[in-house]
Amino acid sequence: HSFVEYVDGSVLAQCGPPDMKTPIQYALTWPDRVEGCGPNLDWASMRNLEFESLDDRTFPSVRMAMDVVRTGGTSGAIFNAANEVAVQAFLEQRIDFGGIFDLVERGLREIPARDADRLEVVLEDDAATRAFVRDVLDTMDRRTVSSIDR
Repeated sequence: HSFVEYVDGSVLAQCGPPDMKTPIQYALTWPDRVEGCGPNLDWASMRNLEFESLDDRTFPSVRMAMDVVRTGGTSGAIFNAANEVAVQAFLEQRIDFGGIFDLVERGLREIPARDADRLEVVLEDDAATRAFVRDVLDTMDRRTVSSIDR
């Protein structure tokens, strides 16, 4: 389900069966680890591991997150702030699921990233992004964010 590549080239893999029971259980019981409710990975029956390239069209949020990492500065704070406000709006049923991506993308486009050389700058961009995304939501008349003119 995930890999982490370190600067020395080594890779740490987290593997599991193609079943979401364990990740959901962990999310519900964190920070504890409890006995699994899903199937165990059967290493003896595994002959091959197959990997595919990430499909950016299907998963555009991953590309967006990678762009944030490359941009640096306060873009991570902008990304996070927009995402938190958008997810809350989704949970309140103010936007559809796809609206989360649209709001985060809009926040990244409208709030310019700056050097994150002082905590005050990071906090300012966080606050500006939250205010911007809330303003976008407040101007909506129960439409999805993706239908708003860009």
